[in-house]
Amino acid sequence: MGYHKRLRIVSGILKDKGSFVKTTLSTKRHKASTRRVILRATTHGSSVPPSDHRIAAVIGLGHGSRFTACTCIQAVMDRLHRTKDSSVALKCLYIIHNIINKGSFILKDQLAVYPSSGGRNFLNLSTFRDGSDSETCDMSAWVRWYAGILEQNLMVSRILGYHLNSPRSKNEIIGFLNSDLLKELDVLVNFADHLGNVPADSLYLQRKSLVHEIVRLVSEDYRSVQREIFVRVTELGARMASLSWSECTEFLSCINRFEGCKDRIAVLLVNRNRNDDLWGLIKETKANLVAAIEKKENKGKMVVVATADNESNNLTRFSQLFRLAPSGRWLSFDRVTS
Repeated sequence: MGYHKRLRIVSGILKDKGSFVKTTLSTKRHKASTRRVILRATTHGSSVPPSDHRIAAVIGLGHGSRFTACTCIQAVMDRLHRTKDSSVALKCLYIIHNIINKGSFILKDQLAVYPSSGGRNFLNLSTFRDGSDSETCDMSAWVRWYAGILEQNLMVSRILGYHLNSPRSKNEIIGFLNSDLLKELDVLVNFADHLGNVPADSLYLQRKSLVHEIVRLVSEDYRSVQREIFVRVTELGARMASLSWSECTEFLSCINRFEGCKDRIAVLLVNRNRNDDLWGLIKETKANLVAAIEKKENKGKMVVVATADNESNNLTRFSQLFRLAPSGRWLSFDRVTS
């Protein structure tokens, strides 16, 4: 380990101790105790994930009052947005991920409404960069990617109306409008699309237990996303005959985008979550969709031709009814038998 790296670790540990002292001296006891729980779970100096009992302590804050839950989320976000250390940022994101998966309703609710204005990029880490050395630069790419994954996770929850780890019954979507199913399919494919944007140049960082654990959690989310996509593709496929041309093209666009993610995701997950049944369904549905779109387009062309022929016949009939004088004025009309 180089001198500068050791110095950075020591500096981070001292910062943590200073933060602990500050919370100990704080007159706001309740907020201070909550912040200490977050500090213990997101310490400097190591690239290992927070221990189970540290995660449990954070999750436990959601079993109290709404004020405590709000203070917890605020403390995590403050820690996340104030740090310039890539490992601390990843630990904060890992805490948020565990809140999404295991947190109480009150804790998840406070996370869902942060900030009050909402937004697609509410974690606001798209420019995060820890330039301490080449490895932390690579870790920074993982921070940006992981933040995007969590944002997509919460967007999916908002659109579907439930979290990925609490799926809706398959029978519940039968009564949904085509537009609703297409909207849900679109946001699920967005998740897969961002998953495929993994920092491919720094996959070596998976040897770090923190990054390895993050990939494991994301892999579980993707398994849930695959399940949700399967249900919606199956339902929309059964409705194909009743889909409009625009709905068919939107459906095909989602399928094409999802297919485009497959190889990029495989770079990260290798043989995990292959789900051959899903990809078989995607291939079959795409072929049926292409055929359905061509059929609808040909039917549309026939309608246009028939309309044009009808207009031509009407014009001929009109010319038979009226005769034009040399002066250019209509003089009389002939009786035309049917």
